[in-house]
Amino acid sequence: MRKVQMRQMTIKNRAWRCRPLATIALVAVCGAGNGCQRAASPQFVSAEALSQLDPEMQSAVQKELTKWCGTPSDPKLIGGDPKEVERLKRGADVYRRYCQQCHGVSGDGEGLAAAYLTPRPRDYRRGIFKFTSTPYGAKPRREDLLRTIERGVVGTSMPSFRLMPKRDLEAVLDYVLALTHRGELEQLLIVQAEADGELSNEAVDELVQSIVDRWKSAHDNVVEPASKMPVMTTETVAAGAKIFQKRECFKCHGRDGRGGLAGGIEVGNDAWGRKDPAADLTSGMLHGGQAPLDIYRRISSGINGTPMPAFKDSFTNEPEAIWQLTHYVLSLANQRRRGVQFPKTVAAAPDAPPAEVKSDSQPDPAENTP
Repeated sequence: MRKVQMRQMTIKNRAWRCRPLATIALVAVCGAGNGCQRAASPQFVSAEALSQLDPEMQSAVQKELTKWCGTPSDPKLIGGDPKEVERLKRGADVYRRYCQQCHGVSGDGEGLAAAYLTPRPRDYRRGIFKFTSTPYGAKPRREDLLRTIERGVVGTSMPSFRLMPKRDLEAVLDYVLALTHRGELEQLLIVQAEADGELSNEAVDELVQSIVDRWKSAHDNVVEPASKMPVMTTETVAAGAKIFQKRECFKCHGRDGRGGLAGGIEVGNDAWGRKDPAADLTSGMLHGGQAPLDIYRRISSGINGTPMPAFKDSFTNEPEAIWQLTHYVLSLANQRRRGVQFPKTVAAAPDAPPAEVKSDSQPDPAENTP
C-alpha cells in the first residue's frame, strides 16, 4: 500500500514540474490588478495586419472567424467532427491550464511567460511546424504534433507531457489545431479582403476548403528513407564527415559542429522574424529528435520555417549519403557530455580540419530506425 501511495505522489510531483509557468502566469495576473480577482473571459487577439483594413472589412473578417472557429470558450475546429465538440472544449480547458501561459490565448506565442523564454514559444497561427515527418513546406501529420507534445522539445522550455492522460493529449491537440486553422484562415481572409474588397460566401468556402485539403494531404505524405540505414561504423561516420565538409555544412554549423552561436555565424531569420542560428550538433540536444530517422528527415526535408533547407534532391544519386551524414551527426551529438574539449575560437577557417571523428555514440536500437 505504501508503494502505491509513493508512486501516486511521484506522478503528482512530476506533473507539477510541468506547470512552473502556470505559477508565473498566476503571479503576474494577481500582481497586475487589485489582488486576485476572477479574470475576464479570454478573447482572441487579432493579427496586426487586420488593423490595416477599413472598419467594415475588419468586422467582416471577425464575423467569418467566429463563424468557422468560434471563441476561446466555445471553439470550433475547421474540418473537425461536429460530434466531438465536448472533446474540443476539454482541449481548450487543458490548453488554458498548461499551454496558454506560453503560447497565448490565440496561439500566437505571446503568453504571459513568453518574454522570459528563449527560444520563444511557437506561434501556431501560420500553420508552420518545424519537426515533422512530411516534406519541406507540407503540413505536419497529427502524429507529428502529438509526438512533440508527448516528448517535449529538448533544449527548450517546452516540457514533456507524457504523463498526461491520453484523452487530454488528444483533446489539447485538437484545440492546438483549432488555433492553427484559425490563424491560417485569418491570414487568407485578410488577403482576400485586400484583393477584392469583399468576402463572398463562395470565396470564404474555398479558403476554408483549402485549409482542410492541405492538412488532410499530410496524412499520406510521409518522408521515407531512399535506402535502408546501414550499420553505423567508423567508416560511415568518416564518410559523413567528408560530406559535411564537401557540401559546406560548416558554413552554418561550424567546422566543429557547434553551430551558429558558437561560431558567430549569421544564417538569417526564421518565418517568425527572429534570428535562427544553426543547431549546435555537439550539444546532445537536437530539438527535432535524436533518433536516426529524425535526423535523416531533418537533413532530407529541411526544417520548416527556418533557413535549414532540404537536401533530398542533392543526393538523388547517392541515397546512402544522407545516412552517412546522419551517422556523423550522431557521432557529434554527445561530444560535450563525453568531455571533448573545443578550442575557444570563432568560426574556423575554410581549410581547417574537420572535427574529430568517433562512432562510439551508437543509435539506440529501440528508437525509430527504419
